[in-house]
Amino acid sequence: MTTIKRKIINDPVYGFITIDHPLIFAIIAHPYYQRLRRIHQMALAQLVYPGAVHTRLLHSLGAYHLMTNAVNELRSKGVDISPEEAVAVKAAILLHDIGHGPYSHALEQVLVQGVHHEQLSLQIMQEMNQDMQGALDLAIQIFTNQYAKPFLHQLISGQLDMDRMDYLSRDSFFSGVSEGVIGYDRILKMLVVHNGQLMVEEKGIYSVEKFLVARRQMYWQVYLHKTVLSAEKMLVKILERVREIFTTTDAQLTTHSALDFFLGKFNGQMNQDALEKFCSLDDHDIMHAIKTWSSHPDKILSLLCTRLLNRELYHTRIQTHEFSNSFIAEHESRLMKEYNVSASEIKYLCFNGEASNTLYQTIDERINILFKDGSVKDISMIDNALIQQNLSAPIKKFYLSLIN
Repeated sequence: MTTIKRKIINDPVYGFITIDHPLIFAIIAHPYYQRLRRIHQMALAQLVYPGAVHTRLLHSLGAYHLMTNAVNELRSKGVDISPEEAVAVKAAILLHDIGHGPYSHALEQVLVQGVHHEQLSLQIMQEMNQDMQGALDLAIQIFTNQYAKPFLHQLISGQLDMDRMDYLSRDSFFSGVSEGVIGYDRILKMLVVHNGQLMVEEKGIYSVEKFLVARRQMYWQVYLHKTVLSAEKMLVKILERVREIFTTTDAQLTTHSALDFFLGKFNGQMNQDALEKFCSLDDHDIMHAIKTWSSHPDKILSLLCTRLLNRELYHTRIQTHEFSNSFIAEHESRLMKEYNVSASEIKYLCFNGEASNTLYQTIDERINILFKDGSVKDISMIDNALIQQNLSAPIKKFYLSLIN
């Protein structure tokens, strides 16, 4: 009789998470996956919500747990999911964020320019697949939506995927922001497959609406909170400044990590050597670099690094209409004199932009409701629904950040 290896992980959000398949064990044990322990799920939101220090690894384990529950629920309703498909879709959700770099979305467009984290996730999955002699073939097919059962991909990437369901529940828990609480267990119970597509039973309409509203509230209250925005923009500006002044001969900019490669030599081609370097980076490398650069002779770099370390962030104003050019110019002129910086350097001390959030994008993956009579409607088309078409328009807010 073969003994099945089984492990339980105590998760503060869901309780016990069960690991009981050799492939899942192999993924979790892989160095590329273990790196996620050293990457914060919510980047610098901890500077506003001190409890928000959970990691990408914890989030991916939570998404895996929800996927296990979703597969079991769909099977109980007669949906054909083979044992191989079940393991593959769990492996895919476990690896869906494997391509995130240090501080995740905050540095995505700055650290490794021109390469999206989903592209990196796929490359890393393919690299791991070689290490595992093709054991991830089916997981990669599902992840890239190349498999014959589209509902499996929709469980990984869609409006109601396990990724979103976990990060809302988890980020709400660790930040203490109750507006993000969703009825994930009821939504899972309402999932159904119809004509090969993932849908929600009619009884689950209100739980889905609560999920969508909670998502919007979490974006404005947490992810796009003006102080979180300030901290993450300061981190971005630091790396932009380093890249602008970077030379291989400046020993005070050197970090002796793969960060040096991506700030200096990286040409946009994510080959195997670059991928290995990327997979060696985590939040600790960035914070070590910032501590090092805080004593750099470049006054702008040292100023920004010191301020970030001491949580002396940009002062950020957010409003519903654009800031006038004269208003921005007035602040730029004042700060140029106060800090003795040039017109080309003021962008590090004063800048503006916009942030947007959409409640429900009908052009994106849709949430279809299956009614008892067999009819199907998009949730935005349901009579008396909270999520009406006019709420699918993005809400834009404009910000101005400047050094105090």
